[in-house]
Amino acid sequence: MALAPRLDLRQSQSLVMTPQLQQAIKLLTLSNLELETFIADEIEKNPLLDTGELTSERGEERPNEGAAQGSDEILSAGPSESEAALDMEGHTDSFTNNSLSDSDGPLDGQLGLNGESSGSGGLGDSPDFENMLAAEITLTDHLMDQAGAVLSGSDLFVAQHIIDQIDECGYLQADLLELAQRMNVGLVDIERILGVVQTLDPVGVGARDLAECLALQAKDADRYDPAMARLIDNLDLLAKGALSQLRRICGVDDEDLMDMISELRNYDPKPGCKIGGGEVQSVVPDVFIAERSGRWLIEVNSATLPKVLVNRSYYSELKDGAQDKQSKDWLNECLADANWLVKALDQRQRTIVKVATEIVKQQEAFFRKGVAHLRPLTLKNVAEKIEMHESTVSRVTSNKYLSCSRGTFELKYFFTSGIQSSTGGEAASAEAVKSHIKSLIDNEDPKKILSDDKLVALLKDKGFDIARRTVAKYREALGLGSSVQRRRQKALEGRAA
Repeated sequence: MALAPRLDLRQSQSLVMTPQLQQAIKLLTLSNLELETFIADEIEKNPLLDTGELTSERGEERPNEGAAQGSDEILSAGPSESEAALDMEGHTDSFTNNSLSDSDGPLDGQLGLNGESSGSGGLGDSPDFENMLAAEITLTDHLMDQAGAVLSGSDLFVAQHIIDQIDECGYLQADLLELAQRMNVGLVDIERILGVVQTLDPVGVGARDLAECLALQAKDADRYDPAMARLIDNLDLLAKGALSQLRRICGVDDEDLMDMISELRNYDPKPGCKIGGGEVQSVVPDVFIAERSGRWLIEVNSATLPKVLVNRSYYSELKDGAQDKQSKDWLNECLADANWLVKALDQRQRTIVKVATEIVKQQEAFFRKGVAHLRPLTLKNVAEKIEMHESTVSRVTSNKYLSCSRGTFELKYFFTSGIQSSTGGEAASAEAVKSHIKSLIDNEDPKKILSDDKLVALLKDKGFDIARRTVAKYREALGLGSSVQRRRQKALEGRAA
């Protein structure tokens, strides 16, 4: 058979993700604060993008002259033909006016979900979250300010190195001998200066372990007598609840021992956490939910979303000055990217509102009555209701937070597994079961501590068919000890009282 070149025509199907589609999918996973950073980078790269009111140097944007619309205007105007679905499984979603931000009347007759345009101020003026973070002085700065007032010269230099080795909880994370060798200073001098550091505020800072931290606080309170010293040296026995053995070691009676234990409880095991600890990042909600006159209002947090506009006046100026083909192609590419970003942001808002609306529908009992009424819910359930793919719902709920009258919750918090009902009724969510377990333990009689088997029986009476190992897992997830640990703890609290 002779070998010869030839041309074949073959037809095949493949999924191709364009850069624009990749960008739109990426926008879904970003939180509002992350999106703000992303938009700032895009504005820096694209001269045709602008936020808020356009400056007079570039010309004022007039909506009647073909200006690009912001997200609010696009939402109220309805979807355009060029909007492509973000669903990677091929489901079409034209974003018709069935989301809360697009409708004027109730979305659901029973729920009474009232439509409000996103960013329209339906929930009142949004809080300024940027001003909620206050710069705090660090523990290192706090200690150095005090050390500078009592030390000087080489002693202050050594104190600075010691303070640098103190962690955020207030403990010294360095070996004194190694520190002395590294600084070429005598160990005696290191210990002397450490003693000065340990007298600084907060009391207990600079300790090398928990026992030394408690001892420093006991000395400051003038309670560090021989009996207290022995108690602090035997914290392991205290943790085991070996009170009779501690009583013999300390040489005290029951009343004195309980008084000493009560004193220890008042000390702070992490004194450094009182000061600084770095900048506290508060959670900024991406969606607000509130009830007004029996109707639910759902609104995207526009306070953290800059309004992105396409500056067509500036585009016209640049277009008139572009002479060569390369400049014109670059300008057209910038315009296309700017238009696509505005549409992608609009589509992101629509998708978030659509998912949040369905969560409110499914978990209305939670918003009205609390966590005990949280229903089991999966990504697939929501995806089927809003006719989108499960992966899209997963992206929307990642790194997003919802604020309601009961607090701020991550969107994924509302997706929990189900526990079968023992009475054959509707299944309950895992979070609801945890809530019941915590309630039972909080209200248990100190003289009749509930075992895991007893918790299983009580939960079964409430309609939860749950295994003992599951109860133990949920109890540990809540940070609650076993029945033996709780009995020992309540005994200590009762004697101390």
